[in-house]
Amino acid sequence: MTWEYFGFSRKTGGEADIRQQHYALNNAADISVIVIYFVVVLGVGIWAMVRTNRATVGGFFLAGRSMVWWPIGASLFASNIGSGHFVGIAGTAAAGGIATGGFEWNVRNHVLIVVTMPEYLKKRFGGQRIRVYLSVLSLFLYVFTKISADMFSGAIFINQALGLNIYIAVVALLLITALYTVTGGLAAVIYTDTLQTIIMVIGSFVLMGFAFKEVGSFENFHDLYMKSVPSITTNVSANCFEPRADSFHIFRDAITGDLPWPGLVFGLTIQATWYWCTDQVIVQRCLSAKNLSHVKGGCILCGYLKLLPMFLMVFPGMISRILYPDVVACVVPSECEKYCGASVGCTNIAYPKLVVDLMPNGLRGLMLSVMLASLMSSLTSIFNSASTLFTMDMYTKIRRSASEKELMIAGRLFILALIAVSIAWIPVVQSAQSGQLFDYIQSITSYLTPPIAAVFVLGIFCKRVNEPGAFYGLMIGLAIGLSRMIAEFAYGTGSCVNPTNCPTIICGVHYLYFSIILFVISCVVMLGISLMTKPIEEKHLYRLCWSLRNSKKERVDLEMDDWVIDEQNSKSMDIDEPVEEPGFCKKAVMCFCGLEQQKQAQLSAEEQAELQEKLTDTTELPLWRNIVNVNALLLLCVAVFCHGFFA
Repeated sequence: MTWEYFGFSRKTGGEADIRQQHYALNNAADISVIVIYFVVVLGVGIWAMVRTNRATVGGFFLAGRSMVWWPIGASLFASNIGSGHFVGIAGTAAAGGIATGGFEWNVRNHVLIVVTMPEYLKKRFGGQRIRVYLSVLSLFLYVFTKISADMFSGAIFINQALGLNIYIAVVALLLITALYTVTGGLAAVIYTDTLQTIIMVIGSFVLMGFAFKEVGSFENFHDLYMKSVPSITTNVSANCFEPRADSFHIFRDAITGDLPWPGLVFGLTIQATWYWCTDQVIVQRCLSAKNLSHVKGGCILCGYLKLLPMFLMVFPGMISRILYPDVVACVVPSECEKYCGASVGCTNIAYPKLVVDLMPNGLRGLMLSVMLASLMSSLTSIFNSASTLFTMDMYTKIRRSASEKELMIAGRLFILALIAVSIAWIPVVQSAQSGQLFDYIQSITSYLTPPIAAVFVLGIFCKRVNEPGAFYGLMIGLAIGLSRMIAEFAYGTGSCVNPTNCPTIICGVHYLYFSIILFVISCVVMLGISLMTKPIEEKHLYRLCWSLRNSKKERVDLEMDDWVIDEQNSKSMDIDEPVEEPGFCKKAVMCFCGLEQQKQAQLSAEEQAELQEKLTDTTELPLWRNIVNVNALLLLCVAVFCHGFFA
C-alpha cells in the first residue's frame, strides 16, 4: 500500500515547487513564531487546567458553568471554523466563486437560536432509544464530517508548507491537541479557543492584505478571476475549467446553479438548525455560561465573527486561482496528480499555496500557526463534546452506578479510539465531491441531519408529537439518507472530466434539495404516526414545548436520570478513615489528569435546591437583556445587507 493511496503524495508539485516547499519554513523567523505560538497555547491550557475544577463531571464537561460571553463567543467561532473551513471554503471559492460564502452568512442567523441537547429528547419524549440513537449518530457525524475532514485539511496545509511525512505531522498535532483536551476539560478548551480565535483573525487579515496587494482593486479582482484558466486543458470541455458566469453572485439559478438559491436559503437552514441548535459541540459551550445573558452575548459575538469568512477565506481562495491557475484550476487528471496527488482537482490547496508562496518569512510562520490553531481548536472542541456524548449518554447505560472518576477515565479513553477511526476514514474524504472538501462536508450533513432537525423543531413547537412518531420518523429518515450516501460512496461523486455513473434518480438531486425533501418526509412521518398513537399528557411537557414554556406547574418527568452520584459512596468519603497515601508519581499523574480524590462538602437539601435553581435560572437583568436583543437585531440587519449587496 503506497502513500499515494491515502492522498498524501510525497510530491507536492513540480521540481521547482518541491524545492520551494521543502525549504519554505526552514528559517529562524518562521520557526521562532511557531515555537512561541505552541508555548503560549500550552501555557494557556495548563493555566486553565490548574485554575478549574476538573475532578467533577460538571467541572470537566461544563467548565463549572462559570463562563462569560466573550470566551463563549470566541470558542463558538473557533469550534466552527477549523482548518476544514480555511482549506474547504477557499477551495470551493476558487472553483465556483463567492456563493460558498453564503453558507457562513446564512448559518449566522441561526447562532441567535439557543439551544438544546440530546438529554432534552429524553425529557420531551421519554424512553432511551431516541437519545441513544442521536448520540450514536452524532459520534458518526464527528468522524465523517469533522475529525477526519479537519485532519485531512490540516494535512494538506502541512504537506504544502513543510513537505513532511503527513502521518507523523498529524500524530504530533493530535498528541499536542489531546494533551490539554484530556487534562484540562472544557474550560481549557474554551480559553485556548479564545486565544486561537485572535490568532486566526489577525493572521487571516494579514494574508488577505497581501493577496489583494497582488490583484489590486475589487474591480480588477473580478476581471482577473473571470480570466483565470489553466494553460493545459487538452480536449476537456470549457465548462470544466472556465470560471462560472455567476461566480460573483450568491443567489444562483434554481436549476442550473451549482449552489441553487432555494437550496441555499431553505436546505442550508435545515442543516444550520441541526448544527447551531442541537449539535453537542455548540450546546456544550452555551451550557457553560453563567446565565442566559452571557449565552446570548456569546452567540451574538460569534454571529459578528461569522461575517469574516467571506473576506478571510472566500476572496483569498479566488485570488489563489488568479495567481496559480495551472495548479489550483488544473483540470487534466495527470496534471492534478502531479500538483496535489488527487486526480479530481487541486482546489483544496488554494489557501495553503497562497500562504507558502505569498507570505514573507515570519508571517509565513504566523499563518502556519493560524492553521494549526484552527485545526487544534476544532479538534479539541469535538474531542471534548464527543467524550461527553459517549460518557453521559452511552456509558451510563452500561454502568449506571459508575463513579465520577470512572466516567472521567472512560471519556478520556474514548477520545483515543475516536482518533484512530477518524484517521482510517481520511482516504474517503479526499476523493469525494470532486475533491472539494467543503462540499463533501455539506453533502454528508444533508444526508444524515434533516431528520434530527425535524424531531427538534416538532418536539418544541408541536406538543402532539410523541415518542413512537419521533423514533420511527428518525429511522425512516436515516434509511433514506443512508441510501443516498452509500450510493455516492459506491459509485463515486466523479468530477467534471469524469462524471459519476450513479443513477440520476438517486444522485441527480442536489444535496441541498435532498435535505429539504428528507426534512419534509421526516416531518410527515413523525406527525402521521404521532396522530395514530397515544399523545403525551401535558403534565410531562411543562416548559418543554413552546405553548407551555411559561407554565409554573411542576413537571413530572417521563424518565428518571440515568446516572447520579452514588450518595452512599459520596458520604463514605467524608468518614475519616485511614487511607493509604499514594506515591509521588501516582499522585502527580492523578493530579495532571484531574483524577485526584477530593472531599466535597455535603450540601443540605435547602442548599441543593438553591444550587439547582441557580443552574436552571433563565432570568436576565433588564439592561443586559436589552443590550443583547438590540445587538441581535443589528446583526440580522447586517445579514440582510450582506446578502442583498452580493446577491
